[in-house]
Amino acid sequence: MACRGSGVQIPLAPRMNNNGNEEREHAAYDFAYVQEKWLPVWDQLQPFKSGDKDDKREKKYVLDMFPYPSGDLHMGHAEAYALGDVIARYWAQKGFNVMHPIGWDAFGLPAENAAIKRNSDPRIWTYENIAVQKSSMRRYACSFDWDRVFNTCDPEYYKWNQWLFLKFYERGLAYRKDSAVNWCPGCQTVLANEQVVAGLCERCDSAVTKKKLNQWYFKITDYADRLLDDMEQLEGKWPDKVLTMQRNWIGRSTGANVDFVIEGREKPITIYTTRPDTLFGATFMVVAVDSELASELVTGTGVEAEFAKYLETTKAASDIDRLATDRPKSGVFLNRFAINPVNGQKLPIWASDYVLADYGTGAIMAVPAHDQRDLDFARAMKLPVQVVVDTGEEDPNTSGIATTGDGKLVNSDYLNGLSKSDAIADINKRLEADKKGAAARNYRLRDWLVSRQRYWGTPIPIIHCPSCGEVPVPLGQLPLTLPDAEGLDLKPKGTSPLGAATDWVNVKCPQCSADAKRDTDTMDTFVDSSWYYLRYADPTNANEPFSKKSVDTWLPVDQYVGGVTHAILHLLYSRFFTKVLHDMGMVDFNEPFTRLLNQGMVVMDGSAMSKSRGNLVRLSDELENHGVDAIRLSMVFAGPPEDDVDWSDVSPSGSVKFLTRAWRLSGDVTSTPGVDFSKGDLALRKAVHKALHDAAFAVESFRFNVAVARVMELVNATRKAIDSGCGPADPAVREAVEAIAIMLSLVAPFTSEEMWERLGHKPCVALAGWPTVDPALLVADAVTVVVQINGKIIDRIDVAPTISDAELESAALALPSVVAALSGVSINKVITRAPKLVNIVINS
Repeated sequence: MACRGSGVQIPLAPRMNNNGNEEREHAAYDFAYVQEKWLPVWDQLQPFKSGDKDDKREKKYVLDMFPYPSGDLHMGHAEAYALGDVIARYWAQKGFNVMHPIGWDAFGLPAENAAIKRNSDPRIWTYENIAVQKSSMRRYACSFDWDRVFNTCDPEYYKWNQWLFLKFYERGLAYRKDSAVNWCPGCQTVLANEQVVAGLCERCDSAVTKKKLNQWYFKITDYADRLLDDMEQLEGKWPDKVLTMQRNWIGRSTGANVDFVIEGREKPITIYTTRPDTLFGATFMVVAVDSELASELVTGTGVEAEFAKYLETTKAASDIDRLATDRPKSGVFLNRFAINPVNGQKLPIWASDYVLADYGTGAIMAVPAHDQRDLDFARAMKLPVQVVVDTGEEDPNTSGIATTGDGKLVNSDYLNGLSKSDAIADINKRLEADKKGAAARNYRLRDWLVSRQRYWGTPIPIIHCPSCGEVPVPLGQLPLTLPDAEGLDLKPKGTSPLGAATDWVNVKCPQCSADAKRDTDTMDTFVDSSWYYLRYADPTNANEPFSKKSVDTWLPVDQYVGGVTHAILHLLYSRFFTKVLHDMGMVDFNEPFTRLLNQGMVVMDGSAMSKSRGNLVRLSDELENHGVDAIRLSMVFAGPPEDDVDWSDVSPSGSVKFLTRAWRLSGDVTSTPGVDFSKGDLALRKAVHKALHDAAFAVESFRFNVAVARVMELVNATRKAIDSGCGPADPAVREAVEAIAIMLSLVAPFTSEEMWERLGHKPCVALAGWPTVDPALLVADAVTVVVQINGKIIDRIDVAPTISDAELESAALALPSVVAALSGVSINKVITRAPKLVNIVINS
């Protein structure tokens, strides 16, 4: 199959043959010449432009996570896009209508910080970097459909961020509230929980603190159960590690909400617990020191000053630090008491930092005998410990170790003797009957904080009116574009730079025409990437984010490729967006990515590459020294895609040598195109069809390195056939070299295209079609069987693949080595698994 417009004029390379002078003069493979030759040809032919609505071929949507334009492509990009390209090119060879788009995730802090440093507009830095990366991607010969490109910082794109925000707002899924948020003093902005790593900002490594602000949230918790339950659809298609990370992040648990009456307070406190069976073991209550409840309860108790001092010290600790099991326990007794609803016992109420304000209701019943942190706190504050589950372990009062296992209930009145599950069922019924509680679920997942106090992002399309309150920007006025950055101070100072753009901020209320102000925050950039995969199906639509018809054609994504670092943030948010859009009737599916492949990192000498470590490898240098194909081949051949690639262990020069050997084969073929392959050498033909079969299986199993190994083996077999076997004129040699060119097109597009032309074909080899494998040629003439005695290998024997168990047993027992080994011993039994193994079991 030829490319579109294959009548294009191509500058032909000198034809190299077995006897011509030109071959002697051009014996070395000139990768630079070949790259310069084919790039403009592909630009004109557009071989990877996806088919239109009338295309009858089965579709495949292959998508790489789009890059952030922080500079030129680096070694990590080289690996990621080489892997995704193998998949896209393979399905194109298999005859599918492939969509393989690319764009840029272009909003965010790096551009804004670069603009601050250069005293310039973030737009300039961003679009300059996009141009650099786009040029490098073209040089890297990725099979992208360049007609579907967009940037998330384009108003034509972020208009639909704002449209979706307002649709979420209409459905009650976008809302504002006052809350203690993660605050990065370095970036001077809020962070979602997922953007805090080990207590530090994921971008600048500053220690994250807490700050109370009024912020915008997406109500992702409404979808917690669906996000969990729908993962069943992804089992076996997504890495288990990613599914586990998402399950843990959502953190669904079952238990009960229990109401505790508070002395001197009219309304009881509701506490969530996963172990309502241990209620009789509750000996005190703890409230989060930074919760509103704690501030309320301490009022008028005489310990306000001590509480305020303790609260101030807590603000400097991250949630990770506060929850650490080895953190010394501290707190303040609030001089207040709760009443245990099952036995009427008075429980002292403490404020402490080891309880978080946003977990449940921000308060816990403490059962120190069966929770280690509660026990540590009880021992530190000299509070009582009551065992209520007999696990057979030492009493925590003496051991200092909480007993968390299952057992029989003790010291628990009517629950005594019951198992954990039976006790939970019993106590939940009693709580509900007495109107003191009920069975409940709880989640670790919190609503998604989406507002940011920075400039370079999507403006939130809300107007604040003193009379009307929150008023959506009318849909007809979208996009609400960013004001010009010139004259704005973009330096982080705790409030959004947009607040200083008075001409932009001050507007009339769309409802009452009174003076009003625009919201000055911008959206989290993860909003941009939570639906971009849908826009690729309809990238120029000016009337809606995408048409239903376009997404019905292309979505969901068949294969998504990207790093495991996005396992929680991007992937979870994308799944959430898809489910909301499904509920809105905009899509008919509820999971965006059918299959997911995570690639590892590219490191050097076992460490991440960086200038400071002195181990930085520049992709541009590697491409200059070895050529595009050698780098792509090296990345793919280095190992399984999920493993890290240590560049110090990789040999791009070895890849150059292999590609040269493959290229030379195309100059040695002397038979003409269209020759009858069936008349070729049988042994070589079997090698060809086995390589095609094995390589296809390897690619579909994400074992791309194995596919490359099969090509290398076929190159060796073909060279041997030419030099000392059937010779260059044999039809099987042409079949082999054409198959090599087609298989190599997945990883080495320049070399394979050059080979294809030298074999007498028009471009493009990328669309030549994967050769049909003849099953008859996959049948082996003989297989090697291992012969064992008591599991120890004694010999090997070549037999027909159709041999029976009885025939194989006789042949094995007749081997001289076996006869000698069995001399003087008796055979207990013979285990035969034709045509793989014979194991002779003898008496010791």
